This record gives sequence, C-alpha cells and structure tokens, in this order.
Amino acid sequence: MTVIESFQETLEHQKGNASMNWIKQAALAAVATAALLGPASAEIVYNRANSGEPETLDSHKTSTVQEAHILRDMLEGLVTYNPKGEAIPGQAAKWEVSDDGKTYRFTLRDGIKWSNGDPVKASDFVFSYRRIMNPETGAKYANILYPILNAEKVNKGQAKVEELGVKAIDDKTLEIKLEQPTPYFIELLTHQTSLPVHPGSVEKFGKDFVKPGNMVTNGAYKLAEFVPNSHIKLVKNENYYDAKNVKIDTVMYYPTPDFAAMVRRYEAGELDTTDDVPADQMKSLKERFKDQVKLGPYLGTWFLVVNTSKAPFNDVRVRQALSMMVDREFVAEQIWGQTMQPGYSFMPPGVGNYGEPAYMDYKDMSPIDREEKAKALLKEAGFGPGKPLKVEIRYNTTDNNRNTVVAIAEQFKPAGIETSFINTDGKTHFAYLRDGGDFDLARYGWIADYSDPNNFLFLLKSDNKGFNYGKYNNPEFDKLLDQAAAELDLKKRAEIFKKAEGILMKDMPWIPIMYYGKSNLISPKIHGFVQNTRGVYPSRFLSKDQ
Repeated sequence: MTVIESFQETLEHQKGNASMNWIKQAALAAVATAALLGPASAEIVYNRANSGEPETLDSHKTSTVQEAHILRDMLEGLVTYNPKGEAIPGQAAKWEVSDDGKTYRFTLRDGIKWSNGDPVKASDFVFSYRRIMNPETGAKYANILYPILNAEKVNKGQAKVEELGVKAIDDKTLEIKLEQPTPYFIELLTHQTSLPVHPGSVEKFGKDFVKPGNMVTNGAYKLAEFVPNSHIKLVKNENYYDAKNVKIDTVMYYPTPDFAAMVRRYEAGELDTTDDVPADQMKSLKERFKDQVKLGPYLGTWFLVVNTSKAPFNDVRVRQALSMMVDREFVAEQIWGQTMQPGYSFMPPGVGNYGEPAYMDYKDMSPIDREEKAKALLKEAGFGPGKPLKVEIRYNTTDNNRNTVVAIAEQFKPAGIETSFINTDGKTHFAYLRDGGDFDLARYGWIADYSDPNNFLFLLKSDNKGFNYGKYNNPEFDKLLDQAAAELDLKKRAEIFKKAEGILMKDMPWIPIMYYGKSNLISPKIHGFVQNTRGVYPSRFLSKDQ
C-alpha cells in the first residue's frame, strides 16, 4: 500500500463528518505532492578506512599519509591533485614562472571562500607559509619548503618571518620567490605542508583551531566530528567553489590499523573502501572479491631505520651485516603476497628527474654468500658464538608489519643475531621517532611527497631533525645534496644524487626492505577511484550509489 492510499483509507473512517476540514485537505495535498515528486534525496555517506589515527589535523604539524588523506579533503592549496594523482590548479586558477625559474606568481580563483564565508585571500597564504616556517610553530616538516627564499634561515631563527620569499601583491595575487630554480616546485605545493590555515581561527583559538566547531576550511569538506579511536566525520562545504560537482555529502574516516578487521568490516558493508589489505590474505581476497581488489605501484620504500648514534649500530659493519641477512624476495612474495617488490636501493625505481637507482653491491649475490659475508662482518665487529648481537626492533602495529619483522628476526638467527620487539599504535610510534626516542632498529615507510630524488635523500641530511631519526651524519653526503641543490642541469643533478644514494647503500643508515605497492578494496558502489603512484584519492572526485 502506498503512502497516499494509506492516508486516504484513514480519512474514509471519518465519512460521518460533513466534510474534511482544511487541515486534512492540506495534509492530503502535501502527501500527494510528495508522492508525485518521489522521495527526498538521501544523504550520501562514504565510509572510508584509514590505516592509522591522525596525531594532528594541523597541516603545519602533520607528517603522515593517514593525516594527509583527511587534510586534503578539508583544505586546498594553490595546487592540488586530480583523481590520477597529477598536480592541477587548486585555489590558484593559474600561475606564471619567471625566465630564471626563481619567481612564481599565482592568481587565485574568483570568489573562493573559507567555510565560514570569509574570502580566501593571497594574504592567507602568506600567513600560512610564515606560520609553518616560524620556529615557534615547531613544524617537523618545514624543511620540505626550504626551496622558498630565506625559508631555511627563517625556520632556523636566522631571519625574521617577514623575510620569507612569499608576498601578497594584492588579494588575488601571490608571489613566491625561490632560492634557486626548483624543477619539482609546483608538485611540491600539493603536499599537506602547503595547505593553508584560516588566520582568524588560528589567532582566536590557538592550538584548538583544529577542533570541530573551530576549524575553518577551504576545501570540499569541513570537520564535523573527531572522536579519537572511533571516527572523523567530514561534511560537504557548501562554500567550496566546486561544491556543485561534489557528489558525496559526508565522509566518515575510520582509523583501522588492524587490516584483517578492516577486511571484515568491508565485507560486512561497514566500509566502502580500504586503504590497505592484509598481504598474507591476498590470494584469498582475490578469490572472494575479484575485481574489487585494486593493486598498483606506489612511489615509496619500506625501511628499517638504524640508530647510528649508539653502539654497536654506529659500526657500519654491523649495519651492513643486518642488511645482508634479510631475504627481501621472501618477505615481498610470502609475507606481502607480491603486493610489494624486493627493495635494494634507497629510492624505488621510477622517481622523476633521476634514472636507475644506486643499488646495493650485493643485490645479485646468492643468499648463502650474503650470509657468509654477514657473519664475517659481525666477527670483525666483535660478535659471534658467546657474544651474540642483540637487536630490538620497534614497529607500528599492523598485521603486515608484525609478520614482516618476525620474518626478518628469523632470517637474522643464522648469523647469531637475537631479536626482540616493541610495538605500539602508529600515532605513538611516529611521535616517538619524531621526538628523538631511543631505539635500535625502527620500522619506517616513506611515500614520495613529490617525484624527485631530493624528496628521498633529504631525509638523511644531518641537519634534518624532523626525519633523520637514526641521527645519521656524513659530511660527504651532505655536501653532495648541497651541490645537487645548486645544479641547474638536470642530468648532472641526477648524477650527483646517484653518488649520494651510493653512499647510503654502503653506510646503510636506513635498511631498505621493499618498494611499496598500493592495495585497496573498492566497493562496486564507489565510482571515480583511480589507482595511482601517489596514493591520493580525494573524496571530492568520487561518487557512491545510494
């Protein structure tokens, strides 16, 4: 029985009345109209798994991929990503570059607004770039923006924030000057550190400007709820310039570091997409979900960071021996179900403005020969029967990470290496590393922020306090990076970078284990998803069947 039929039947019981009163007539008319127009559009909710809890939603203090997914939905920089992971105009409609490659002039879009209705101005970007470079902000990732004129000096307290090479020509025109030509600068601006903050909110609420009700955004969504260890709710920003083309009303981010649980929730229909899968279940997942399993390359490397500041890990022979004992093929194929590739260089293949990576010189050595060489190195370093090398591996808890470090510990045993573990959630793990916590070996993964060798090699520069967790210090390596920064010829620049990577492959301060691949489960209800090497999937470009 339809709604209108039911309503009419109810009224039949009132035939004794001389006539319907006007209220009943109006109600019947309303129901009839609703029936003719059809049901109201239901809210479209996208339930999106995120493999970790964000430590912060302050774009100037963020550093993880899990945070970046959320922030890119809420905030938009001068440049942003399209569904293929390519750089496209964001808040800037266009830009011009000077002949010497050192000055960029951005023209903002017409009529762009913050979620509270304030106009987005060029001065907002000046405020934001000054804030992240201000040493008082404590941005651990500020050095990614060092190509900007005076950025390093400002960040190190050697210059005033007003000397930063960012200037508002007028409300719609922003000028950024660089220290030297930087071939990857436009792509660099897609990174979350270039996402703007709303000046008025920061000034009014201080560190609480990121809380629901306080946070003002300029992207496709705005923050509605943040319940730690439960969910983050984003709702459509009606003031976004492209709001009419944003198909999804609400995005629910669920932190789900347990990948097996993530799959169960997906299978139950509680999640529309996952941002990873249990690698050891890959065969089963393909059988169960078929083309819902999406695999693709991902520009990143899975490492074990070595604390080079403490004995015995300050001994290069120990670090080399540890690296030689790892059977990367086994880990990639058996533990990760071929979703990852064995990693024998610091950078994965395919990095822009580069060429073939500088591989370890024992890449093609047989496992038996590697093991014998490793034992010899450990003996030279003073370890052997009666005096085993003891190693503690610290890692962030996921099924894949746990299985990986356990497998590596087994591979260490033939060389007499004894391994113990400490595991914490991702938020705690990465905060511990950033805050200079003590460790022997620590699991770490690096996904390129921009496709250029500098984005990998800068991690180990001696003055990179934000990411050089193992306190690696090699003046020759630092000098090569400085030379590359000043080299305008891309071919010569690549050669310099390769020498620098070659040093890392001998010193082994970070032990590369695998090159990343990207694995997702995507519901057939979700449309517009494109697997890409950048691993970015903005919700604004997706749609979902009701």
